[in-house]
Amino acid sequence: MMRIDAHQHFWHLKRNDYGWLTPELTTLYRDFTPDDLTPLLQQHNIDGTVLVQAAPTDAETDFLLALSEQHACIKGVVGWVDFDSQQATERIVQLAQHPKLVGLRPMIQDIEDVDWMLSSAVGKALQVLSQHRLVFDALVKPQHLANLKALVDQHPQLKVVIDHAAKPNIKDRDLAQWQRDMAVFRDHPQVSCKLSGLVTEAKKDWQAEELYPYIDTLFEVFGEQRLLWGSDWPVCLLASSYEKWFDTVNRYLTKNPCSKDKILGGNAIRVYGL
Repeated sequence: MMRIDAHQHFWHLKRNDYGWLTPELTTLYRDFTPDDLTPLLQQHNIDGTVLVQAAPTDAETDFLLALSEQHACIKGVVGWVDFDSQQATERIVQLAQHPKLVGLRPMIQDIEDVDWMLSSAVGKALQVLSQHRLVFDALVKPQHLANLKALVDQHPQLKVVIDHAAKPNIKDRDLAQWQRDMAVFRDHPQVSCKLSGLVTEAKKDWQAEELYPYIDTLFEVFGEQRLLWGSDWPVCLLASSYEKWFDTVNRYLTKNPCSKDKILGGNAIRVYGL
């Protein structure tokens, strides 16, 4: 089974459309390219990646798709579209023709209106995604999960992947409410979740054991069939090396050896149609 990193990013600062990426983020404030990632993939025997947008622009999507044409390790791209635009449907149909475009991701975590995802404009865009078998990557936080459940109910044919387990507040050990909010997706087979982004929600000196209750919950809700491992590189570098995060998950999966091939690759291949 191929190993797939289901969530990573590249960026070039000169493009200047990464509003969140400021000089204060010293670790991240430089270009990150396939040349930086390739040695890490080789070190961990990872065959390919899903490259995910990091800027809310059409130029970002075009940039990522161009990279995917140049680098075979990029197996799929999750891009961005302005769902509020009158041209959203046309743009989605156009992008769906690209063989590497596998999904779209609005940056919901940065949108002030928590009800935005339930708007009529978003609903129309999601219908087109579903028709073209594209994945909706949900970049949400715990406060969005109730609305995400409503969205899933409204679009039962849409494949949804929750990014970074909805970013639970691990730093303050806020577990119980997040568990309840995530549990509503247990009986929705069209919803999967990325085992990614946890380290940046934990304390700086995090230990693997602090993450285990959250990973346990993800197994309870999504099972081995609907979890996708992702590095969230290079964002993960704010809290962990690529190696440390990979090894943390790999050690956890020794408890579930039958799950390893699925979570480290098989599920991403199936969900994204790689």
